[in-house]
Amino acid sequence: MAKHPPYSVVLTYSEDQHRFTVQTVDPAKLAPLVAGKIEMPILLDEHDFKLDDEFARRLGVAMLNLIALGQPEIKQYISVTQEPRQ
Repeated sequence: MAKHPPYSVVLTYSEDQHRFTVQTVDPAKLAPLVAGKIEMPILLDEHDFKLDDEFARRLGVAMLNLIALGQPEIKQYISVTQEPRQ
């Protein structure tokens, strides 16, 4: 398996192409671009360090909601449960 250096992951939605793009970026190069922007910490200890299906679902919902804040056109396509499953 290839060894990768640490990187950040950027998710972008293109309205005109109706697609998501996922890119990897050097965290040091990304830091100045995200300074002062919306930040949403997700603390692993609050999830008992379980990166399971429910964690992934909630993370995905959060990403879609953040994208929809800046690009409300995507809201028409979102039909996910907003609250955690019980």
